[in-house]
Amino acid sequence: MPSIRVVLETRRKAAAVRVEELEAELERVRAALADAEEVHRRRVIGLEQYLEALAEEDASADGAGEVPRRKAVGPRRAVPHRQYASDVAELSPDYQALMAAAVDVGGDGLGARRAAVVLGWDSASASGVEGARARLKRLVERGWLVEAKPGRFMPPAPEQAPAPGRPGGGSGA
Repeated sequence: MPSIRVVLETRRKAAAVRVEELEAELERVRAALADAEEVHRRRVIGLEQYLEALAEEDASADGAGEVPRRKAVGPRRAVPHRQYASDVAELSPDYQALMAAAVDVGGDGLGARRAAVVLGWDSASASGVEGARARLKRLVERGWLVEAKPGRFMPPAPEQAPAPGRPGGGSGA
């Protein structure tokens, strides 16, 4: 008959093996989750870009009688860089709504969940919040907003905002 010590040591070893197995499984699940989240993020952005392209096509079809604007060189941009735009009115309606909301919230800044509400999306949905966050980040990349604190977006201070017209703010005169 085995001693109690041997039985307890065998149980301890079995428990240690089980812990190692579960830790390995947890690491595999975490890696799969990270991969799935990245695929989801890319799909949200892809859908958003597709919808923006459709909106641009609709807008250009509506303005067919207008004098055509100079064609952009390179890829189409749904959000023009701030230094090349004269006004918020050049942004699509969704981006205009985000800019207005960022101004309205004041010093605390606009968060992605509130931005999803502004866009009429489900703020409880991760995809809605991430899609809104992607749009806010795009506005930051293009100089329309700044991310003063992580996840809080606001218009740049007047001295940070590039002057419309020429890069560098010169008048050209």
